[in-house]
Amino acid sequence: MVTKAKKATEKSVKKVSKVEAEQKPSTKKPDKSSIIDLVKNMTVLELSDLVKDLEKEFGVTAAPAAIGVASPGAASATSTASEEEKEKTTFTVLLKQFGDKKIQVIKEVRAITELGLKEAKDLVESSPKPIKENISKEEAEELKKKLEAVGAVIELQ
Repeated sequence: MVTKAKKATEKSVKKVSKVEAEQKPSTKKPDKSSIIDLVKNMTVLELSDLVKDLEKEFGVTAAPAAIGVASPGAASATSTASEEEKEKTTFTVLLKQFGDKKIQVIKEVRAITELGLKEAKDLVESSPKPIKENISKEEAEELKKKLEAVGAVIELQ
């Protein structure tokens, strides 16, 4: 009986060592295309973690290099552009969802856009879509209130 148990143990050890041998990573270097394929399939968060790990491993930073010195005129143009973004004057009313009252939303979209019934219905059903673009903040707020009153989900951009 002892020999049967010993043989069974030896068989199990052989199976385990065979499985371990199959699971060992190969010492062959991966080629560039396989690395690129791996990176293509990663999420943004995984890529961010990868960059941090590479920076830590090699003691470097992934900062963009400055190619040339910017002229004073370029700096003032950049600051002007950022000020314009802060003080946005034109808005787009974006229909995110039509909600439970689709017919009322279609009627309101028709009144706002002066579209026909079919065009308004297609616009509402293909949300998210812009309802009106390049309008003032006051007009955008007014349209948002009207559409939200009939159950639509609206975003101002």
